[in-house]
Amino acid sequence: MKSAFVLLMLCITLNVASQSDADVLKTIYKQSLTNGKSYDWLNHLSNQIGSRLSGSLGAEKAVAYTKAELENLGLDRVWLQPVMVPRWIRGTKEYGYIESALGKTNTVNICALGGSIATPALGIKANVVEVKNFEELALLGKDSIQGKIVFYNRPMQADLILTYEAYGGCVNQRYKGAVEAAKYGAAGVIVRSMNLRLDDLPHTGSMTYDDLPVNERIPSAAISTNDAELLSTMLKLNTNTKFYFKQNCKQLKDVQSYNVIGEIKGSEFPNEYILVGGHLDSWDLGDGSHDDGAGVVQSMDVLRLLKASGIKPKRSIRVVLFMNEENGLRGGKKYAQESKQKGENHIFALESDSGGFTPRGFSFDCTDASFNQVLNWQPLFKPYLIHYFEKGGSGADVGPLKTESNVLAGLRPDSQRYFDHHHASNDTFDAINKRELELGAATMTSLVYLFDKYGVNPISNLDNIKK
Repeated sequence: MKSAFVLLMLCITLNVASQSDADVLKTIYKQSLTNGKSYDWLNHLSNQIGSRLSGSLGAEKAVAYTKAELENLGLDRVWLQPVMVPRWIRGTKEYGYIESALGKTNTVNICALGGSIATPALGIKANVVEVKNFEELALLGKDSIQGKIVFYNRPMQADLILTYEAYGGCVNQRYKGAVEAAKYGAAGVIVRSMNLRLDDLPHTGSMTYDDLPVNERIPSAAISTNDAELLSTMLKLNTNTKFYFKQNCKQLKDVQSYNVIGEIKGSEFPNEYILVGGHLDSWDLGDGSHDDGAGVVQSMDVLRLLKASGIKPKRSIRVVLFMNEENGLRGGKKYAQESKQKGENHIFALESDSGGFTPRGFSFDCTDASFNQVLNWQPLFKPYLIHYFEKGGSGADVGPLKTESNVLAGLRPDSQRYFDHHHASNDTFDAINKRELELGAATMTSLVYLFDKYGVNPISNLDNIKK
């Protein structure tokens, strides 16, 4: 029975070797859409395990689950890479309100930002100073800010089609807002959620104190976009409006966690590595289905789809499920550090960390010559409505692997709804579309297949591609 199975797989592999690239991609997409595993894996990761913040029980369970599932795929090697990660806990649910007059309050939706300290046990109540940026903060100065709560209210720019540009244009107020406000003696910080729509959901995310002494650190929280609009309106009507908030978060000692790694060994160039991955950790408000459960299961399915499609890679293909992307990037840094120490040659690395929506294409961090090579493959993706091939960023976890000659890439799904869910309590499994998720896995697998077949070669290989 075993010999019959081996013979069948050999026949499939030989058949793939004689197929055109277009036919191989067709096989990959068919396998993913009719026999995919990504949706089932995500169902378990989201609904049976849930949120996976670094250092949490959920993260520990996710490591064990994904390692076991990769072992079930029959890869050549599966292992855990230890990494020390921060452990921040939210504590009891945060509470906040706007006070327009003594005894007259409006409750609002807030959440502590990741890494923030707690408020005093009885909370903080103070007058509010609204600003759009750090320049406005500096103009106001210490006399206007001392003892008050700074309210950062710069919205994401709605007219930018690439929503990550809108996010990048205002996320500094979340990340550095407390540091900047503390310079002027602020009592605390409230930040408008990074969200393009108006709703009642506060969105968390990482913040920093840099080198600020412990006794100068101030609590920092996000407020929903609806409540940010309300607070801004009330401040215009009454400059003496006060804000109250209470949160109980705490930073604990670092704990050990793991990157989860699986590998198919290359048949011709085993010392050339192609990496595909996503981050296993997630914020604690939802179950992290889009950020980044989708990228995790898509990356896992890349290796399964290669095997199921009868593709025997020339180069070693690794899936890496990184730990601690959200609040430290320790997993990505640790993987790159050990890889460099071992002298490993990563010719290509692909990350999925932009949600599980319909794939549109990729952005590439590479030389012009390598990008021209990629553009030669673009017609192969046209039947699947994959059209976005642009130079740009790749991913936070694969970024540390960058060299002068390799290619890094990021999967780019349609992003218009992504920030509705990003770091919020509605980042849940019900927001995932099975077909969109599977299309993403197939798209990633197809690009990995092409890089494995042709390598990173600045010489045009258009003539070698049988459309």
